[in-house]
Amino acid sequence: MGAKTALLAYADGDVASVLKTAGEPTAEDTAALIARVFPGWRAEPTEGEALGEATYPPDGLTYAASFTGVDMVCDRRLMFDRPSELPAHLLEATAGRRVILHAMHSVSDWLAFAVWEDGRLCRSLSLSPDGGIVENIGDPFAFETPYWAGDRPVEFNPNWDEEPYALPFHPLDLGNEALRAFFGFLLEGRPAPDDVDPDVVPLLGFRLFADSNEPSS
Repeated sequence: MGAKTALLAYADGDVASVLKTAGEPTAEDTAALIARVFPGWRAEPTEGEALGEATYPPDGLTYAASFTGVDMVCDRRLMFDRPSELPAHLLEATAGRRVILHAMHSVSDWLAFAVWEDGRLCRSLSLSPDGGIVENIGDPFAFETPYWAGDRPVEFNPNWDEEPYALPFHPLDLGNEALRAFFGFLLEGRPAPDDVDPDVVPLLGFRLFADSNEPSS
């Protein structure tokens, strides 16, 4: 598995339905979104990328899009071990919108996601085989049920594995299902006919600069 994400979204309703019909994001609105998410930084436009390749940007790059009903930002600085500690300014301007954070990294098998409704944290999960369950707040979503019930275990292979997997399921498997549940697309696995094709959803690219005129890190 090689899927990685660092994705924050603000939504008025169902994200997937918006992404299925999304055209080019509005440059002015997307720049305003970047200013809200990263106050104090100067954003310089650069080449954009399709959503399927933009969920985990290289260092120094930010991908974002403002569509009617959905705003999305992909940036490595949006990865938090404890999603519940999302900086306050990222929630203060939501105006009643749903906030979704999704972050995962295939090297460490780490997954974190969280959802806020009207500024209230409804669900936050962060876990990895080495760190265990770092955060588990709120009631699990329906798509989580078979994972917690033990129906999606990591198969133990005595030829490769020294001991059974440290968690009852693989975080990246759950993370992929969370992507589909929240955004309507997968990064790995076989997509369903009605899934969003992330390779046709365009995001705009930005480089962020501090007062020193050096790219942000």
